[in-house]
Parts: sequence; structure tokens; C-alpha cells
Amino acid sequence: MNILMVLTSHDQLGDTGKKTGFWLEEFAAPYYVFKDAGATLTLASPKGGQPPLDPKSDEPDSQTEATKRFKQDADAQKALANTVKLDSISAADFDAVFYPGGHGPLWDLAEDTTSIKLIETLFAAGKPVVAVCHAPGVLRHVKAPDGSLLVKGKSVTGFTNTEEAAVQLTDIVPFLVEDELKNAGGNYSKVGDWQPYVVSAGNLITGQNPASSEPAAEALLKLLKK
Repeated sequence: MNILMVLTSHDQLGDTGKKTGFWLEEFAAPYYVFKDAGATLTLASPKGGQPPLDPKSDEPDSQTEATKRFKQDADAQKALANTVKLDSISAADFDAVFYPGGHGPLWDLAEDTTSIKLIETLFAAGKPVVAVCHAPGVLRHVKAPDGSLLVKGKSVTGFTNTEEAAVQLTDIVPFLVEDELKNAGGNYSKVGDWQPYVVSAGNLITGQNPASSEPAAEALLKLLKK
């Protein structure tokens, strides 16, 4: 079971002068779900090396069992510090791909042609594609084998407009994930803010927010075990 995890390399929160990146819980929780299941993990990012961590996800009130475990895990920290460059990856080597969120992916991965091609290739090969929180935004330009947008007609979720408003970044982000998935023809649904929610549409799995990252990873494992 070879799973690819793709993280952002983008660290600027628009033109606010503040930092962004990936959300720690959304990486750590799935990482341990996969590791504990015996999966072989490869971590990648557009630029390679250490992906930028959203500093807000490192604050005390954002810590979970998984993030605490990560902070004690030298091997996991080393793996994260040495992500491979995304353009060196061959889709054929993997059984599935998982995209953790954070605001970073809205700027780089959503527009990254290598990432778009990777998702299209994996999906066309019948392999699962999973994205949580802001990461469903990386699907905005991805096409299905028939040339239509991948999310068109499919059940999806992702970070809600009300969640974005709650973190006061509605006017900072390049696009709103909820709006973008709807605009692309996705059958978007959601639950209350910050509640875990995962939607499966065949080999496409999406999660609404940080709390959805672990259940999304578990949904992927179930799919791979079929």
C-alpha cells in the first residue's frame, strides 16, 4: 500500500505579510492512520524539502493527539523536512494520493500543472484521490477522463464559507473553497462549522475541515482494502 501525501510549498498569506502553509493536524492525523496501517508513505511538495507550517496550526489550542505524537517523532519530522519534489513523482508508483489542507494549497497546488496532471492520471487509473479542508480547492482545474471538470456531478465537501468567515480570511484567500466546488458543478454539502464530515464519491474523498482529516484517511484505507 503506497500512499502519496502532497503538501503545499506556499507560505505567504496573500499580501497580509503573515505566514501560511499546511495545517499540522491535517498532515499528522492521516500520517499516523496510514503509518499504523502499515502503509508506505511518500511526502511530496512543489519545491521539495520542508513545507511551510501554518503557524496558527502550531498554537496550543490547535493541538491534538496526532500533533503531540508528531512532535515526539523524530522520524516523522525528518520525513516532513525532506519532501521530494512533486515533478519527480510517477503516479504509477502509488495506490492513492492524500492532500492535507491549510491555506497554502489555494495559492500553489490549485494552479500547479504537475499536481493537476497527477490527480488526473491517478483518477483515470481508478486510484483514490483524497483532499481535506482547503485542499479540495486543488481540484478546481482537474478534469475527468471525459474532459469535464472532475468534481462535476460528484458529491464533495470542503472548507465552508462560514468557516472561512470565522477565521476572518474571506477577503484574503484567492477563492472560497465552497464557492469554487459549487461553480465547478460539484454536489457540495456540509455540516456545522468545525464538525467532522467526509464525503465519498467513488474514488474521490473529500473532508470539510481539520476535524475531518482523520476520518477521511480512514475512509481511504477502507477503499484500498476493498
